[in-house]
Amino acid sequence: MRPITYARATDTAAAIAAVSADPTSDFLAGGTTEIDLLRQNVLHPRRLVDINSLPLNRIETTPEGGLRIGSLARMSEVAAAPVVRERFPMLSQSLELGASAQLRHMASMGGNLLQKVRCSYYRDAVSPCNKREPGTGCSAVDGFSRGHAVLGTSSHCIATHPSDAAVALMALDAQVHTLGPDDRERTYAFDDFFLLPGDSPHREHPMEHGELITSIELPAAPVARHSLYLKVRDRESYEFALTSVAAAVSVVDGTIADVRVALGGVATKPWRARRVEDFLIGAAAQRNNFAQAARVELIEAQPTTMNAFKVELAQRAIVRALETLIGNGSESPE
Repeated sequence: MRPITYARATDTAAAIAAVSADPTSDFLAGGTTEIDLLRQNVLHPRRLVDINSLPLNRIETTPEGGLRIGSLARMSEVAAAPVVRERFPMLSQSLELGASAQLRHMASMGGNLLQKVRCSYYRDAVSPCNKREPGTGCSAVDGFSRGHAVLGTSSHCIATHPSDAAVALMALDAQVHTLGPDDRERTYAFDDFFLLPGDSPHREHPMEHGELITSIELPAAPVARHSLYLKVRDRESYEFALTSVAAAVSVVDGTIADVRVALGGVATKPWRARRVEDFLIGAAAQRNNFAQAARVELIEAQPTTMNAFKVELAQRAIVRALETLIGNGSESPE
């Protein structure tokens, strides 16, 4: 038995002070991942500080036409919010496809961004894993890697980032607002908030210990009103993505005026498909251009023998998502 102290915080500054003062303390929000990992002996906090009573759950528009989502807003609340469904449908869809209804009612938006990987080697607490125990090696590199990443990998880690919502937020140029010890407020561009594994896969975010996500902000994006989230998986429900695509597109006189694309299920972080976007801006909105852009995006993929199929699957999913948005999505990505 490992003793664990539990405290309930009602003040944001006090919660941050409590966690930052003890390196073995963690924040506890929905707990849908953290409690599992604690039971599996993967995480070893000596104290959990419950932050569910903090006033960080609002969903509100900004004067510029964007959206600010409190870090403790539940996934189900955000997915159902009329403003999200109208202005950012890809986000609403990604949340609804991201977990069961029960989990969506519990899981917080901030916690969703920080959830740990679903790599079985990370979660068994026995196999060598650089993310869990730095320097021990990556069992997945020569092990069972069918569900692992093909983009953003290193010899130290090939685990995929598991969040669906983070893929949509990446396409939407979201920002993450935090509050740290000594009342230090910080704002991270979404692409900077997730670190590639490199030679230190245990460091997933630039935040310091005790730094708390307070909100996620989406800038105004007219193109996002015409967007979708496509998720390809082994079964229809309660399953993580083999590949996913968050896409938005604006077409004027047959030419692509604006496009946003991000990928999930194939990379070690939510992956902004900037090569797709650069290729397509100003191009004709037609299938052959979508296919060429997808090939360019995946050109530097580094698959294993077991997950090589993901390269073509991701390419097909990109084409399917874009064709669906322009009204010609009749072919299946499988």
